[in-house]
Amino acid sequence: MDLIIERFRKANVGQVKVNEPLANHTTWKIGGPANVLIIPNSIESLITTLSLTKESGVGVFIIGRGSNLLISDKGIDGVVIKISDVLDHLEINGDEIRVGAGHSLIKLATIVSKKGLSGLEFAGGIPGSVGGAVFMNAGAHRSDISNILTKAKILYQDGTVKCYNNDEMDFSYRTSRLQKDHGICLEASFQLKSGNREKIIAEIQKNKEYRKQTQPWDYPCCGSVFRNPLPHHAGKLIEDAGLKGYSIGGAQVSTMHANFIVNIGGATATNVLELIDYIKTVVYNKFQVKLDTEVELVGNKN
Repeated sequence: MDLIIERFRKANVGQVKVNEPLANHTTWKIGGPANVLIIPNSIESLITTLSLTKESGVGVFIIGRGSNLLISDKGIDGVVIKISDVLDHLEINGDEIRVGAGHSLIKLATIVSKKGLSGLEFAGGIPGSVGGAVFMNAGAHRSDISNILTKAKILYQDGTVKCYNNDEMDFSYRTSRLQKDHGICLEASFQLKSGNREKIIAEIQKNKEYRKQTQPWDYPCCGSVFRNPLPHHAGKLIEDAGLKGYSIGGAQVSTMHANFIVNIGGATATNVLELIDYIKTVVYNKFQVKLDTEVELVGNKN
């Protein structure tokens, strides 16, 4: 590992952090160390980093703003690349936009609303990056990314870049092709609609207020933990099972929204995983409904 660290530094790929606690880079504030964390200073540096890791045979994992992600207490072996600080460009051409995968989704929704562009109102209050939203087909309020995306630029770990249109992204509920072929979203293009600026801004604000009033963003969390097992809603099932406020260690089922697990202080990934398993068991025993996680579980086994 010392050799590849030296190669990263010689190549001037950006910040190179050794044994960096990934809890510093996730919204849950949970996660053990990465052998090496790279924060590239350009897209070229990102591609160089991927090339160097491939040549050395070292494993690589990409993170954005660290939401919807649970990293093991033992961390991640190999190289972790954080792209949220470099892929944050934005171009607006009429009602079409091109945006870097590292751009904040909430910030993007706010910017376009002030320009009288409609289509991202559902994203008001959704944490994380554009790339993460594309990866998960993030959505709320009866809409999602698949309704507005026209094209995505995807980087693969062998250095190849491909562009896919909407039909090629294999979107479904909280799913895209990127979860299957491990592509890295570099950029997304969205088709929006011109509308009444004041009404759009009001809708964004309403959605932000709704999330503030119903979801526990005053504690570290990752967003929704479980996918909704339609036609049921995970939060309702967990609440009806009497699990609001149930905790293991520092991980607690939110008293505000039962599909959120919050870090009330010192929570570990082990705490969260044990709580997830307990919730799954109780809900299945009571309602015969299987819950699947929406959050991505990564890293070395605890």
